[in-house]
Amino acid sequence: MDPLDKLSREKLIFYLTVPLSSIIIFSNLFIIIGIACNRQLHNTPNYFFLSLLVADLCTGITLPFIPRMTLDRHLDFKHCLVMYIFPNFLFLSFLFNLVMVHYERYLCIVSPLHHSQFWVHRCFPLALLTVWLPPLLYASLPAFGWNNWVEPNANKSSNPNETLLRSTTVGNTSKEDEVCSYKQVFPKAFIYLEVCGLVLPAMLSIVGMMGRVLWIAHKQLQNICKLHRAVDRLQQQQPTDHEQQLNLRYAKCVAAVSLTFLVCWVPYIIYQLMSVTALQSGVSLPSSSLYIIMSCTGIGSMAVIPLILGLANKQYTEPIRMVMRKLRNRWKGGQNNRDIAL
Repeated sequence: MDPLDKLSREKLIFYLTVPLSSIIIFSNLFIIIGIACNRQLHNTPNYFFLSLLVADLCTGITLPFIPRMTLDRHLDFKHCLVMYIFPNFLFLSFLFNLVMVHYERYLCIVSPLHHSQFWVHRCFPLALLTVWLPPLLYASLPAFGWNNWVEPNANKSSNPNETLLRSTTVGNTSKEDEVCSYKQVFPKAFIYLEVCGLVLPAMLSIVGMMGRVLWIAHKQLQNICKLHRAVDRLQQQQPTDHEQQLNLRYAKCVAAVSLTFLVCWVPYIIYQLMSVTALQSGVSLPSSSLYIIMSCTGIGSMAVIPLILGLANKQYTEPIRMVMRKLRNRWKGGQNNRDIAL
């Protein structure tokens, strides 16, 4: 790649990811502090959500480095592994935590009277381990040998004279010969297995649980409306607008879920389709501006999902809002004292 072209790609990644990463990091800290300061929220469901926030915080920190995976760099083997394995581990752990949070809340809705008897509540440390350890083990497979790394000068002539000459200069040229690329760290089978065996099932499970929850809510809404109509007939009263309000609330809920899916999941799905299509065609992952934009927006939009879930809950943000109100009242009090003094 032309150095000027590579520099322009680096600038594009910087301008796209740094603002989004800053929003994700500070918003997660905002919600984490709110949960930590409210003792009423110290329970198993919120511990799962706190684990998701920590994973999302780490994803926000590594967000500027993920789109750079398509760019080649001059790094040795160890640094190259760290550059690719660590962001991949954090992203997979974020995805596993997201599935666990949806699964725990799904159990609470499907079995509201018996959800505390399920294994995710009875064996919380084991459940927490399942969302961090498997991503770490899978992401570390390239470090244990499942990679395409080729040592510099490995395919060159084996003439003893050339080998002796090369050994005297290898210290000066090794850094230039070792090109770090995702193709050398992640084999195609590894990428296919991650996309089709981990990412796609996780997405489908979340969509399935959300659809099941909406279906249960729709059935409960129908039962409530039937009870209201029966009571109105017994009391010989005119139908109230309460049923219409319930239907409107349900419609708003469906619209919010659909909008969240379109904004947060569709960009990531498009990004994954572009990656898989490039791999199937036998070419390298594109480093064009369009692909960089889709990778930044796709991964960044997924990282926004916990923020939407957290900021929508007033209990998570109440401690911080109380502090903000105190500071505002103190500032207003100081302004009033200055006006009185004048």
